[in-house]
Amino acid sequence: MIGVEAIGEIDDDDYEDVLMPAIEDRLRRHDKIRLLYVLGDQFDGYDDEAVWADAKLGFKTFNSHDRMAIVADATSVRRTIRAFGWLIPREVRLYPIADLGTARTWIAE
Repeated sequence: MIGVEAIGEIDDDDYEDVLMPAIEDRLRRHDKIRLLYVLGDQFDGYDDEAVWADAKLGFKTFNSHDRMAIVADATSVRRTIRAFGWLIPREVRLYPIADLGTARTWIAE
């Protein structure tokens, strides 16, 4: 399992320096990974390069995920996941911030 909390505005360096190394490290030891992604009150969004970095990461690790929990209250995040979550080839669940504990339990099962 990988747990990430996004704080501030996310840029492509965050993917290159934080998320991708964590994913690559886990995949050296496991066939599949589970991702807990928290986008709380301190999350300010993604810059344009981060959106592209996210897409590249998704293609690179397309079949590597077992499940993903996204924890967010932001309406824009929730709408995006509801609209495009079905494109992700793994089980994705969306939780409000108040249910972070439930998300942690589910991702760890």
